[in-house]
Amino acid sequence: MSKTAIVNLIREETGSTIAVSKKTTDAIIDLITKTIKKSGSFNIIGFGTFKVAKRGARKGRNPKTGEAIKISASKSVRFKSSAALKKKI
Repeated sequence: MSKTAIVNLIREETGSTIAVSKKTTDAIIDLITKTIKKSGSFNIIGFGTFKVAKRGARKGRNPKTGEAIKISASKSVRFKSSAALKKKI
């Protein structure tokens, strides 16, 4: 789902303007991002948890040439749904 689609859904559900819906969407995304960066996780009770996952450096292969390459360590965000969300699905 695109950010524009989320903004439009919020506008339809709340009856607010597009500008207010966009500010709301941006605020939610910023809040989740800042909290994950600061504490490493963000929990929405009844929905799920966003957590930082760390991947260590490792060796890989270039699929085109078969040459061995070094893949740097990285971070990503993982989502684990709550039991309540799983029941609703």
